[in-house]
Amino acid sequence: MYFLTGWPRRLLCPLKSEEEPFHIQPSFHRFYFTVLSETQLSVWFSRPSVLIVSYIESSKAAAQFGFYQQAEWKPDDSMIAVAAANGYVLLFDVVGGGDDRYLYEPVYPKGSPRVKVTPGFKEEQCAPALSLEMKKPVDLEAPITCLQSLQEDLLVCTADGYLHVLHWDAISNGRKAISLSTIPFSLDLQSARGGPSLDLEGVFIRDMEYCVTLGGFAVVLDDGRLGFITPLTNRITADQLQGVWAADVGDGTCVAVNNKYRLMAFGCASGSVLVYVIDTTTGSMQLSHKLELTPKHYPDTYNKTGAVKLIRWSPDYSVAMVTWECGGLSLWSVFGAHLICTLGEDFAYRSDGTKKEPFKISSMSWGAEGYHLWVVPSRMERRKEGVEEEVEEEGEEVEEVEMVTPPPASLHAGILQFHFIKSALTVNPCTSNQEQVLLHGEDRLYLTCGDPIQAHSADTDTPLGPHTHLGRDSSPLHHPDPSSSSSLSSSPGSQGLSTLLGHKHWHVVQIHSTYLESNWPIRFAAIDTAGQCLAIAGRRGFAHYSIHARKWKLFGNITQEQNMTVTGGLAWWNDFVVTACYNFIDQQEELRLYPRSSNLDNAFASVTKLHSDTLLLNVFRDMVILFRADCSICLYSIERRQDGPNPAASVELLQEVSMSRYIPHPALVVSVTLTSVRTETGITLKAPQQACMAESIMLNLAGQLIMLQRDRSGPQVRDKETPANHKKLLPFCPPVVLAQCVENVWTTCRSNRKKRHLLEALWLSCGEAGMKVWLPLFPRDHRKPHSFLSRRIMLPFHINIYPLAVLFEDALVLGASNETVLYDGLQAQGSAEPLEALFPYCTVERTSQIYLHHILRQLLVRNLGEQALLLAQSCAALPYFPHVMELMVHVVLEEEATSREPIPDPLLPTVAKFITEFPLFLQTIVHCARKTEYALWNYLFAAVGNPKDLFEECLMAQDLDTAASYLIILQSMEVPAVSRQHATLLFNTALEQGKWELCRHMIRFLKAIGSGEMETPPPTPTTQEPSSTGGFEFFRNRSISLSQSADCIAAGKFNLQKTFSMPSGPSTKGREVDCAENMYIDMMLWRHARHLLEQLRLRDLGCFSAQLGFELIGWLCRERTRVARVDDFIAALKHLHKDFLWPFPVIPMGSVSSPLRNGRCRTVLSTQLLKSQSADSLLNSAMDTAPPVAAAQRNHAWLDGLASGGGAKDMDSASSHSHHAPQTHDAFLSPLSNKADECSIGSATDLTETSSVVDGDWMMLEEHSSTLCLSQAELEHISMELANKGPHKSQVQLRYLLHVFMEAGCLEWCVVIGLILREASVIKQVIGFLDSPEVPAETVQSVRSGLLAVDAWASTDCLGYKPFLQLIRPQLQQLMEAAVEQVQPEAFQPSSQASKLGGPEGPGSPATEDSRGGSTPLGLALPSLDPPGGAALEDGPPEQTEEQAEEEGTYDCTLS
Repeated sequence: MYFLTGWPRRLLCPLKSEEEPFHIQPSFHRFYFTVLSETQLSVWFSRPSVLIVSYIESSKAAAQFGFYQQAEWKPDDSMIAVAAANGYVLLFDVVGGGDDRYLYEPVYPKGSPRVKVTPGFKEEQCAPALSLEMKKPVDLEAPITCLQSLQEDLLVCTADGYLHVLHWDAISNGRKAISLSTIPFSLDLQSARGGPSLDLEGVFIRDMEYCVTLGGFAVVLDDGRLGFITPLTNRITADQLQGVWAADVGDGTCVAVNNKYRLMAFGCASGSVLVYVIDTTTGSMQLSHKLELTPKHYPDTYNKTGAVKLIRWSPDYSVAMVTWECGGLSLWSVFGAHLICTLGEDFAYRSDGTKKEPFKISSMSWGAEGYHLWVVPSRMERRKEGVEEEVEEEGEEVEEVEMVTPPPASLHAGILQFHFIKSALTVNPCTSNQEQVLLHGEDRLYLTCGDPIQAHSADTDTPLGPHTHLGRDSSPLHHPDPSSSSSLSSSPGSQGLSTLLGHKHWHVVQIHSTYLESNWPIRFAAIDTAGQCLAIAGRRGFAHYSIHARKWKLFGNITQEQNMTVTGGLAWWNDFVVTACYNFIDQQEELRLYPRSSNLDNAFASVTKLHSDTLLLNVFRDMVILFRADCSICLYSIERRQDGPNPAASVELLQEVSMSRYIPHPALVVSVTLTSVRTETGITLKAPQQACMAESIMLNLAGQLIMLQRDRSGPQVRDKETPANHKKLLPFCPPVVLAQCVENVWTTCRSNRKKRHLLEALWLSCGEAGMKVWLPLFPRDHRKPHSFLSRRIMLPFHINIYPLAVLFEDALVLGASNETVLYDGLQAQGSAEPLEALFPYCTVERTSQIYLHHILRQLLVRNLGEQALLLAQSCAALPYFPHVMELMVHVVLEEEATSREPIPDPLLPTVAKFITEFPLFLQTIVHCARKTEYALWNYLFAAVGNPKDLFEECLMAQDLDTAASYLIILQSMEVPAVSRQHATLLFNTALEQGKWELCRHMIRFLKAIGSGEMETPPPTPTTQEPSSTGGFEFFRNRSISLSQSADCIAAGKFNLQKTFSMPSGPSTKGREVDCAENMYIDMMLWRHARHLLEQLRLRDLGCFSAQLGFELIGWLCRERTRVARVDDFIAALKHLHKDFLWPFPVIPMGSVSSPLRNGRCRTVLSTQLLKSQSADSLLNSAMDTAPPVAAAQRNHAWLDGLASGGGAKDMDSASSHSHHAPQTHDAFLSPLSNKADECSIGSATDLTETSSVVDGDWMMLEEHSSTLCLSQAELEHISMELANKGPHKSQVQLRYLLHVFMEAGCLEWCVVIGLILREASVIKQVIGFLDSPEVPAETVQSVRSGLLAVDAWASTDCLGYKPFLQLIRPQLQQLMEAAVEQVQPEAFQPSSQASKLGGPEGPGSPATEDSRGGSTPLGLALPSLDPPGGAALEDGPPEQTEEQAEEEGTYDCTLS
């Protein structure tokens, strides 16, 4: 409602004086302020805040009258009354200067249009020169306790128990004195009036204030009793006064009345404020509510504030400011919602934690329109500020210093001004139909608007639209990408989410200075439905602003602006500003509509004359509703006229409703709203469109919400029978009171069939009582409703923010809150504490809150589960719906499980049953449990079910993450054996589904259970693992510990280090448990690996190994003769094709006669393009002896697909060409230097050379020939070959697996992978190994039969493999004929081979090919050691290029 902003401003008096001000009193319109010191009366102007005149009493007169005590203004600002200590009332005339006399006036540059003004205009923006003339003093012969101004009278209370009624022109008229003891008091006005009912001898009135709307005085007597005195006639005379008491109160200190809400706020010595209303039937005083600090929010200070010193209602009566004897300021809304308090947080503590002294106040007053609070600090405060020396923190020493050091005179007249910004709802309640939050300060507007790009996509001026808006004090607004925002806004139910919740920044709009300086203060502000246009109205005229164009529109003719003043408020209707205003020239009240697009001029306005002053205005669809000063309500229809060139609207009176019977005073009406809300909620309506009609009027009458419905009891006229424009509107029924203590009302005129509950509801803000919603109840499936079932229900709920707007579809309340920033480092050593250190810097933050869980819970409490279900299902698509469910369970659980009394009818089982209707039931329960303390778990699971059952449900629903959360609960609630059993179940399922992150957590969890088995179960799994700082270090340990599997293999063959690294346990017993636990986990991992290999799922096996750090090679070594065998080569081959998305090879139809059809080109592409990757994967290939870091890095290389990171940079050029070749033939023709980013020059040259060699042109080429061309046929063939190859990532993964199987000696799998990659060298290598005596005979037999089976299958089913099988025919022959050429037994030693392959300079060819002259330089003749036949020609060039590629790749690697 009201929010503090910035730092307070100090106003210093230019007159030097030893006296200090102690009292401030505003004039009726708050443009002038009277400031009193002991013998000095000063008048200040509000804007600019300057001293105008000061009257200083002579010492002789001061001795006669005594010091000044308090002051009061005459309502027309023409006189000031001052009470002096010796019982005198001093009356001063406030005399204005001549026409041209101004104390301060603006100076304009030459030629400024603002100089040429109408007469009387200049006066509005200057500080006038005034003078004060004392009239004859009035002696009342007793000390004066309080003054109160009425229209023509001045009431003065004296300490002798009299009430004096003076006339303002006291010279001509006498005075009346009424003794308090003659006024009869009773508890209510119905009691007999037989003389005074209480002994009031010697009692006087301490404080008093007149309430216009109640027609009486609220009084505080000096003995602390509270009362209300009513004059029974218009004149105040002794025999016509009647008083009522507030029962059982005896500690009153001060009073302030609220005329708009008919409230009396009494301050008490206890520190709380009691707010009373007068019961209209009995006339007794009823306690409405209390304003007091709660121990929950202010545990240190709530009972240490001292007595209430002052209460001040804001000018619009929507908030009250309270201060206490011990200092501090606190702000409450009219019905008790607490907004600000300076006794806590940054106001009360410095950044180092030391406590500040509370700021004590001697007097305060609100400025015009509530934008400022003028505060006169108590004398103690000013002395403290003036002290020059560094003062100790202790109170006694402070007092001593104060006595000794006289304060410097310049600081004496320090008045502080606190700045506020307030919600537009306070004075212009028609903004409650909007979903934006709009706040206004004295010179700027704050709004939470959506994205302008989105709202203006249709009529954007610029191609892109505005991207940022930098208002003063604001951050750049973030606008989401138009495409994303449009997709967001188009999705159902996300209307508000995409715009109004986009960011936490305010959109700050500076009010146009030209308008502001002549029309300050701003009184009304309004925003249109789209949040794109603003309108403001000050003292005269109005102006409007387009957020999209970022431009203000002001009246072009300043005379028109100055000749109207907005009286009833502003609103937007489509593109028109609707305003109820007073026309000074015609002296006539008018309703005007100004189009936004035209210039702001009366020529374009449509004007309707009104018969009475308008107090309030509102718009509903195409209707305007006005509330007038004669207590009548008028409905007008608005229609857009299309006849003229400019947009125009016509207004027609529809209906008048007199409310004078129900409204005692027109000023009591806070807001008036037309709504489509009805008690029947449209159930009885046949036509759904009638739900959008104006069905009822809502009036907020001094906090009572009154509803007038249309009377449908009479004969109904069918719509079809009447012409549309002559339709007679139905009369309204007598009013019904819906709710009490209402501050704001929200409804919407939109409709949405899916969210009828939320859009047809009525939302109320009720101060400290929180919010209420008047919710419609719908019968399910269009059944006839029960006659006993109410059609609507009022549900109260509490929220933690002050509501300023409701987003209906999104089930959200928007608000704002004060935040503070400390700057107390500004204090210099030895000097006074500056204001910036005394007070924190205040900012206003946007806030929002979900309320759906409150409503659902209230419905369940009232056994309306069916309605709750309908409402929840309509909101299930909201992104925070799971959070709503959690909150509901959590709140009910906390309340019921911590209740001291037994609960007869617990709600938790009902809530649990309700949540089971939604798919997120399991997740909601476990999230709620994990955010709740352990002590409440038994109560929760007694209601929702056994966590073991819920865990199993999660597993059945394949929701493993939720199951993992249940596991943590089981671990705390069950014995370790049970949690291990469930953890094993989940671990196996996670392995099967490839949820690796979860698997890693499960490994850690199982270890933790094991290590904690001897003692109690650990609170969390991670605490049992001191050695692991994160996920990966632990997994490195894991892979090394697994490498003990190498024990099964002869040490000579595989030199695996036996490192067994585990967290060091506290004892040997603990270590044994850890060993057993590791073994248990290893068994599960081995079982899963075996399962994958049995099912031929190599890709999953690779992922499994890389993600969990599984030592694959060591395990494969052991399983070499068992599960790592291949029984069916064809099935394995087919499975790999499917798994790795690898296409089966095809033969190009056109090139059957091509010289390349035997697959010679395949050698180039397969070995040359792919071999380099194997070199990469073979770097650091001694996996068994590598340090754990290397092992982990290499394993994780699988995770990255070996495509990003180290491996990708040294990919051979050929593979990069292989990606581009199908699309662009230029890849082979352009100069190679341009391709430097893709590949190295040498390797690209290799490619072109070898292609040329394969082409059958056997001449030797120069090393760097780069201008070779390929014929069309060759290009087609290469494209065909590339089409036969799978994705690059699959290729990398297959190479890696090939290397792993090679290391482990699983030769059958090597053959299968060699076949799918179509790598002749691999097959050759394997067949070479088969001669080794180490290889078992069945392996040789298996490879032989497998290759024969593949050959047979290729002949019938997959001819694409024939060329490759043709290529390896010699090897097959060799295998069949039991090997002609013997290979050295040492060749089959993966560790030595790995060192050869992995060394940076070692030859790249495998051991079997060492005899083929691997180091032959390029360009020399091929060695003639080849066996007879064509194999040499086919196999020679690939090996040369292999070696070259190996070197290039390594070189690239070191370079990068």
